[in-house]
Amino acid sequence: MSLKNDSFPSSEAFDLIKASLTDEKERTSAIKKGGAIFAFTLTNPKNETETWYIDLKSGGSVGKGLGPDGKKADIVLSLSDENFAKLIEGKANAQKLFMSGKLKVKGDIMKASKAETILKAAQNKKAKL
Repeated sequence: MSLKNDSFPSSEAFDLIKASLTDEKERTSAIKKGGAIFAFTLTNPKNETETWYIDLKSGGSVGKGLGPDGKKADIVLSLSDENFAKLIEGKANAQKLFMSGKLKVKGDIMKASKAETILKAAQNKKAKL
């Protein structure tokens, strides 16, 4: 089942991340590097919001909402759909977006810095397509 929402073009990245985590080796490595549940709340030009999670704490799952099976995200990253697309494409830096107020973080800021590692998995998967 696709996680893409047509109102949020960059949401296709969550399908790519999910696909990269189907590989046992990549999933184990991502969980080791991530160690948290990351939630991404995106806002589109119509000011609608949608949230997706990446569980790199235990299961290596990806889905819609703040976390899997009622679990709570350790880190919630809020940004525009456009800036999320730029992050996925490697055209933006999370730290610069944060410093300019375009990326808001709730939760453990140190763990939030690991989010870029996860997003690189989507970049690599997209590059292979």
